[in-house]
Amino acid sequence: MSSSDPRPLIASDASKEQTTTDGVTPGGVQSVDRAITVLEVLARTGGSTVTEVAAELGVHKSTASRLLGALEARGLVHHPSDGSRYELGFGILRLAHAIPGRLSVVAEARDEIRRLARTHSETVNLAVLREGQAVNVDQEMGPSSIATHDWIGSLTPLHATASGKVLLAGLSSDERARVLRTRGLPALTARTITSRKQLERQLIDVAAQGYATVCEEFEIGLNSVAVPVRDHLGTVIASISVSGPAFRFTEEKMTDLVEELREAGERVSGRMGYVPVDKPE
Repeated sequence: MSSSDPRPLIASDASKEQTTTDGVTPGGVQSVDRAITVLEVLARTGGSTVTEVAAELGVHKSTASRLLGALEARGLVHHPSDGSRYELGFGILRLAHAIPGRLSVVAEARDEIRRLARTHSETVNLAVLREGQAVNVDQEMGPSSIATHDWIGSLTPLHATASGKVLLAGLSSDERARVLRTRGLPALTARTITSRKQLERQLIDVAAQGYATVCEEFEIGLNSVAVPVRDHLGTVIASISVSGPAFRFTEEKMTDLVEELREAGERVSGRMGYVPVDKPE
């Protein structure tokens, strides 16, 4: 082969960058992974320099600069004209706002509700806040449940149900005051809390511990425990409750169920876009 033969200039197949079976190069996957990490870093820090981003990624400053530049071109990253730190761009909001409209809390909670009912043989409900009351939008009865009441579509008072107390605890103090002023605190059983001060103290505990329990406050012989479901903004948008007859679904059993129920609520919240502040992705 002569020195003028152009074929030596062509890279052999072995020297070419390998591709996966779906045609994506390993380098391409690495770039995507790094770009996502950049966005996560900026979300966590509120703003970072090229040097700081490079240190987080463990790459050279030039590589970090190229990644930031590519993200900036798509509006996902913003670099102020004064040359200060890079920040998340408004393109992130455009993408984020496209998600909630397609998410249905009923659909996202369906599997968890079904699993809880099957595992614990009690009635599980998903409730949301509507016009100052809790409305049950989905329900699953356990295989051994003796309950016969269909709660779907039923409106229940916020102050006397576990779901209602979770929804109340998620409201601002002004909104909660408005709801309670409008709906009042009627006594439904001898155990219903009718004192505004006592209820407010209980709601502080509900917000702090992440669940609510009710023993025969709404209906004699009926106990329940509930946890919140949050959206991408951290707002309480629904509650998941497990209820059963007081003779079987005792306070002790509710306490034993709390952690599992709370984890179920967190999984549904995660599907709705919620990321706990202390658990960054």
